[in-house]
Amino acid sequence: MNPARPEDVYRERIARVLAAIVRAPMDPHRLEDLAALAHFSPFHFHRIYRSVTGETVAATIRRLRLACASRALGLGRRPVTAVALEAGYDSPQAFSRAFRSYAGTSPRAFRDKLAGYGGTVPSVRLETVAPQDLCALPHHGPPATIPHTHRRLRRLLGAREAAAWLGLSYGDAEAPPGFRYYVAAGGLAGPPPAPTEALALPGGLYAVHRLVGPYTQIDATITALYGLWLPGSGYEPDHRPTLERYLSRPQDTPPQARVTELMIPLRALA
Repeated sequence: MNPARPEDVYRERIARVLAAIVRAPMDPHRLEDLAALAHFSPFHFHRIYRSVTGETVAATIRRLRLACASRALGLGRRPVTAVALEAGYDSPQAFSRAFRSYAGTSPRAFRDKLAGYGGTVPSVRLETVAPQDLCALPHHGPPATIPHTHRRLRRLLGAREAAAWLGLSYGDAEAPPGFRYYVAAGGLAGPPPAPTEALALPGGLYAVHRLVGPYTQIDATITALYGLWLPGSGYEPDHRPTLERYLSRPQDTPPQARVTELMIPLRALA
């Protein structure tokens, strides 16, 4: 059995910290306690955490709390003020500023947009996609930490330019035992860098919806596609991954202007 590489040991320790934050994002999460969980010195823990994840502990906690708030807003059953207090904000104004920075829109506009899918079928076009060879990095951990895997693949690729940037979902994130997610780049020259892997994406027919807006709207939009468009389409889902095709560079594009094509694999209804 090969010994673990030092960098993998670091990542496993930081993964424990991420898992603890995800389990209870509203907890205080003192740096001393998180450092002890990772078996790092409190004096060096935060710098190690930031180098591994690409963000500070405070940024991770803030993002996960706002993710919880976005789910609560999507349900549309509670006042914005109550959601703000639960997310740890003392005033609706402070929550609105933080949420707009996170989602690219105000909390009320975000809630109204998701509620709008209740009676409107999302627009879709059909596209036949050719088979692709991808450089893929599997995501480990809860869906809320997927952005870390995207950043990690970008760091691994360095200056290499990709012709396509994808997210691949196998199964449903709400059913964790069978769920797998990959971040992938297509059109790269040469072998994939370790620890990525080569992944062959089969070709076929897809229903494609063009989403313009923050990535926090992806899950709700995919749910709307499956629940509102698919039943009356004459198709059923094929046994291929659901795709997210990213057409914007997040580092260069504000959340409200990001373009993502959400793609459901199809076959004729039997």
